[in-house]
Amino acid sequence: MTDAPRASRPGRPSRQRRSRDDRGARESLLGITLVLEAIMFFFPMLVVFGKHTLSPGWAFGGGILMIVVYALASRLTGSRAGVWFGWLLQAAVFATGFIEPFMVAVGIVFLALWVFCFVKGGQLDRQNAARRAAAGD
Repeated sequence: MTDAPRASRPGRPSRQRRSRDDRGARESLLGITLVLEAIMFFFPMLVVFGKHTLSPGWAFGGGILMIVVYALASRLTGSRAGVWFGWLLQAAVFATGFIEPFMVAVGIVFLALWVFCFVKGGQLDRQNAARRAAAGD
């Protein structure tokens, strides 16, 4: 093996990792919301297991799957498709209300948080863009 960097494919720009400073407020806030939802899914997983609503395999398998999906989705909020996927995941929280009815209330709380972060993050991004534009003049 050589220490030389790999040549990129011709005609394709190289992918650069964005720093935290490059992330907008909306992207950060929506990502945080999805991470909180991922952490939250640990507790319904235990409730469903403890109440014997589902078999242990389905309870823990489904809970861990939801945790992983939400955690991975938090990394996608920088793209339009990632934000739409986040909206879809908000509906998934409501869908878990068919298994555990209290999850509807949890879904309402997280939907409210998601909408707030979506709106407020957009406002902050516009304010920051205006501030940078005014400083550049």
